[in-house]
Amino acid sequence: MNNPTALTEAHLPAVAALERLCFAEPWSESALKLLCHKTGLGVVIPPEEGEDTARAYGGMTVVLDEGSITNIAVRPDLRRLGLGRAVVTALLERAKATGVTDVYLEVRVSNEPAIALYRSLGFETVGTRKNFYKLPTEDAYVMKWHASESTNEK
Repeated sequence: MNNPTALTEAHLPAVAALERLCFAEPWSESALKLLCHKTGLGVVIPPEEGEDTARAYGGMTVVLDEGSITNIAVRPDLRRLGLGRAVVTALLERAKATGVTDVYLEVRVSNEPAIALYRSLGFETVGTRKNFYKLPTEDAYVMKWHASESTNEK
C-alpha cells in the first residue's frame, strides 16, 4: 500500500529509521513527534509487513497560515516510483485543508530530482540560502508554493 496517511506517534520508530537511512543529520524520534501535534503536519507511507523502515514520509511545521516543509524522504530502494509525489501532494492537501496558504521549503541546489518534483507541483524558487546544508556543505534553494497553485502534474 503506497497511499500516504496522517503521521501518528505509532509511526515514529519507522520514520526515524527512514531519517537515519536518508539524511546525514537525521531528526530524532522526539523531534519527529512535533509533526504529530498542533504545530505540525506529517504524512507517511508506513512500512509493509516485515519492513522496519517507513516507505516515505513528509513533515511540515505550521504557524498561522504559513507552512514550512521540514523533510521529505523516500526509502532509497523505492525512489522514482511516485512515492515522493504522493507524500508532497498529501502534505499540501492537508496543509490547505487547515488554512495554510503559503508553504516554503529548502532543497539542496544539487538535488535535481527533488527540484523537478517541487516545480511540477507548483513551487517556485524565491531565493538561495548560502551554506545552508552541512555534511556536505551546500547552498539551498528556497522554494514557495501558494494554495491557489495546483498540486497536479503540469
